[in-house]
Amino acid sequence: MTTRPGPLSAAAVPQPLIHGLSQITSSLYISNGVGANNKLMLSSNRITTVINVSVEVINTFYEGIQYLKVPVADSASSRIYDFFDPIADHIRSVEMKQGRTLLHCAAGVSRSAALCIAFLMKYRSMSLLDAHTWTKSCRPIIRPNNGFWEQLIRYEFKLFSKNTVRMINSPVGMIPDIYEKEVHSMMSV
Repeated sequence: MTTRPGPLSAAAVPQPLIHGLSQITSSLYISNGVGANNKLMLSSNRITTVINVSVEVINTFYEGIQYLKVPVADSASSRIYDFFDPIADHIRSVEMKQGRTLLHCAAGVSRSAALCIAFLMKYRSMSLLDAHTWTKSCRPIIRPNNGFWEQLIRYEFKLFSKNTVRMINSPVGMIPDIYEKEVHSMMSV
């Protein structure tokens, strides 16, 4: 797997890994359910904790790895907000012990991305916009669902008393404003 220098250092150059594990910081990775159950990928990236953010993916347990389950469906009505602080705190705790965490859901697109972004906001003091931009540069396929976006916006306000992303009305319904150009270009085709 590709390794990048330090957590968010200026020298870090994101290198997308869509089918494998995508490295977000020196101690945090995202993947889909298949990658999370690949023993070689886990060991070669020295993963010590796997956090399964799904109701449908079954873990394959490997010795020496701690497993946590966050039972959230990829639905706009699912309450992922309640897990932002405890999971961010757990990732930080693993990091402080020199461990590495893999966050995964079924596809590595919505649920794991939302928790990753929450961690970056809380422990890297990144705005929601910056945390999303960074995570997307490391894993281009991320796209938290609109309900998760609303909860991330609320979480950003809780942490920083301001927002860098807002929900706006569009021809396809309410969306984060960062997708506005994309929606307009899709609609004009």
